[in-house]
Amino acid sequence: MAAEKKAYPLRISPIVLEAMQRWADDELRSVNAQIEYVLRQALHANGRLKPGKVKPLADDESR
Repeated sequence: MAAEKKAYPLRISPIVLEAMQRWADDELRSVNAQIEYVLRQALHANGRLKPGKVKPLADDESR
């Protein structure tokens, strides 16, 4: 069963949102899934995710 997700309002500059939309389109993801994917990658790369709590998404898991 997938973990419950919490809604969070995000203020983002139009330029960044536009770039994320293009990137998401290239990766066949929604903008929301792309933002979460990028955040998880950054958290994992910086050792901010506790082992066993949340694993980084594989490319095919976020599509």
